[in-house]
Amino acid sequence: MAIMEFPKDMKWGAATAAFQIEGAAYKDGKGLSIWDTFSHTPGKVLNGDNGDVAIDSYHRYEEDIQLMKELGIDTYRFSVSWPRIFPAGSGEVNQKGLEYYHNFVDALLANGIEPMCTLYHWDLPQALQDKGGWDNRETVEAFADYAELMFKEFKGKIKNWITINEPWCVSFLSNFIGIHAPGNQDLQLATNISHHLMLAHGKAVTRFREAAIEGGIGYAPNVEWLEPFSNKQEDIDACNRGMGFLMEWFFDPIFKGSYPDFMVDWFEKKGVTLQIEEGDMEIISQPIDFLGINYYTGAIGRYKKDADLFDLERIDIGFEKTDFGWFIYPEGFYRVLAKIKDQYGSIPIYITENGACYNDGVENGRVHDQRRIEYLKQHLTALKRSIDYGVNIKGYLTWSLLDNFEWAEGYDKRFGIIHVDFNTLERTKKDSYYWYKQTISNGWFDMFY
Repeated sequence: MAIMEFPKDMKWGAATAAFQIEGAAYKDGKGLSIWDTFSHTPGKVLNGDNGDVAIDSYHRYEEDIQLMKELGIDTYRFSVSWPRIFPAGSGEVNQKGLEYYHNFVDALLANGIEPMCTLYHWDLPQALQDKGGWDNRETVEAFADYAELMFKEFKGKIKNWITINEPWCVSFLSNFIGIHAPGNQDLQLATNISHHLMLAHGKAVTRFREAAIEGGIGYAPNVEWLEPFSNKQEDIDACNRGMGFLMEWFFDPIFKGSYPDFMVDWFEKKGVTLQIEEGDMEIISQPIDFLGINYYTGAIGRYKKDADLFDLERIDIGFEKTDFGWFIYPEGFYRVLAKIKDQYGSIPIYITENGACYNDGVENGRVHDQRRIEYLKQHLTALKRSIDYGVNIKGYLTWSLLDNFEWAEGYDKRFGIIHVDFNTLERTKKDSYYWYKQTISNGWFDMFY
């Protein structure tokens, strides 16, 4: 036996995002988002899939909450569709949108589930994108106004707030690499946007404090671990740049009040400069109450000139992969959490996303996703190691509760512990659902059972 036991007060949960599950893309006054536009642009999403229906949680949330209740989770992380609240991004409020989320949050609370709300999980109102999107500082102000409305509207109901999910994806994946909405490929633009996202986060924190909300606020960056192929300094430096792209670039402004010099210097070599205005860093670096961490994968890396933006080559040394093709690297989960503690101190951390893509189907009413169970065991073991090291873990939320619209991959990739038939929308609990339920109930699991 190898028992992994977790603190009694650690919160267990699951996570989703509005565009991936809600559907009802044109219902009850909702405005267009950049993902509505992007997913209807030929060639942008696999198989021409879109989020018009997704898994229809907009109409089926009561069923989904009963599945959460049976699972036994303490907290559920969801996101709000900004254009469902402000169809034009700012200005007139859509009361039907607010009513929907009030009904949803009330149902969570009535079933003993604590809501954790993400304000921005990628569905920027198209009306704001038409004016320059996150490259325009007016979007930063519009986000602060939207955040303030939500804080005041849900005061006393929602206690844990996340400003922005995965700012690296919003900036560099979407505006430099270009595989997510809006699909630009411009490094200077992406860098501008990364700073504006940090500023939007900071302004939302200001509004949160001004509104005197009971609870806490943080953000949820995605991280990975890159282990140097060798102890050669060039390999170490290349891995540090690759990790810094996700971690230090989005951590140092908040926790240290400045961008990391080694990354700023590298970007300057690429012809990119930061455009910081007076007062920006003071707004960005306000204290937050917790840090959300999204971790899925890691790799072995080594220096190779021009292999990518950072002269970094990821090496396949035989790690198992998920059905997304991502390396399974639980050791990296421990290492990245330990690094955060060592570099930034003992900030409270929620694991806001961790999970795996496995496309197992329904057989005789069951889904035998043992590979997902093994993934969860390995990563929860790494989490237990980090807790023993002194990392201040407050909760673990798996991604995802339900199979859903997986962005540019459409409906081709399944991350849920609940299977969804994308034609009938029928929900089927996977073996991983039952395993997670037992783990939550016990507060521990046996690595070899």
